Amino acid sequence: MYVLTGLLLVALPIPGAAALVEGVSFSDSIQAGSVTLPLRGVGLAKFLRTISVYVAALYLPSGTEPDRVLEDVPKRLELSYFRSIRAGDFGRAADKVLADNVPPERLTVLAPRIAQLHRLYEDVKAGDRYGLTYTPGVGTELSLNGVVKGTVEGADFAAAYFAIWLGPNPINEALKLRLLNR
Repeated sequence: MYVLTGLLLVALPIPGAAALVEGVSFSDSIQAGSVTLPLRGVGLAKFLRTISVYVAALYLPSGTEPDRVLEDVPKRLELSYFRSIRAGDFGRAADKVLADNVPPERLTVLAPRIAQLHRLYEDVKAGDRYGLTYTPGVGTELSLNGVVKGTVEGADFAAAYFAIWLGPNPINEALKLRLLNR
């Protein structure tokens, strides 16, 4: 398991393509239900400044202000991995960051849905890509390499879970700023 502190982030815009980071490309937009979400920002996450762990991309509706990202708006986060990670490591790492971003009483209410999402995680290897897509009125969908693994209901759940990367105490502040294109 990697604890992602002290991440180094790099993004390189490519003319004619949305983003290319360390050989990983991201579309300039994606569909979330009936809404087209343009790419907002990308970043390369490194552990101990030398080990590339993943590249992340955030998609948000046009005009969404960064301080509204955790509200009931459609969004998608894509994470493309450079290393193998065991399924259980995702939940353990998420629980630590959730505790830094969500009050304990709210975590208690969300615990069954958090556990539901964590059961959906599978081991990943280099080149795999997780997608986390929130669609209002539907929920938060987890996909692996384009295959839907499941959906967890609730705008409250989405706000809490996306806070791992975009909340007041994210996994890494520089990554948050890069994803929000600040």
